[in-house]
Amino acid sequence: MSRSHSNAAVKLSDAAPIFAALGDETRVGLVARLCVDGPLSITRLSRGSGVTRQAVTKQLRTLGKAGLVKETRRGRETIWELEPKRLEKAKRCLDQISDDWDAAIGRLKAFVEEER
Repeated sequence: MSRSHSNAAVKLSDAAPIFAALGDETRVGLVARLCVDGPLSITRLSRGSGVTRQAVTKQLRTLGKAGLVKETRRGRETIWELEPKRLEKAKRCLDQISDDWDAAIGRLKAFVEEER
């Protein structure tokens, strides 16, 4: 494996927990809600979601382990907040995959045109 492919693979493996955490519809919904509404309590996050507070808490803990959200205590409430740097890391990985794909398509196109 070339050095650049090895470095890309390492970056992708670093982002794997992010993608795994975002592999659940409820967790993606929570991330989207935190993106739009900012830091929220469990009560506000679970309101209107059709999911229990306990289930929301469990999903937030999974997102927290992936570094996508963090929790802080404000009085008796726990407030959950998005960690945008982790989402940016996932975006950079997807951008790299897209760039690599575009380069591969370009090489294939050049090869096909050369064979004519």
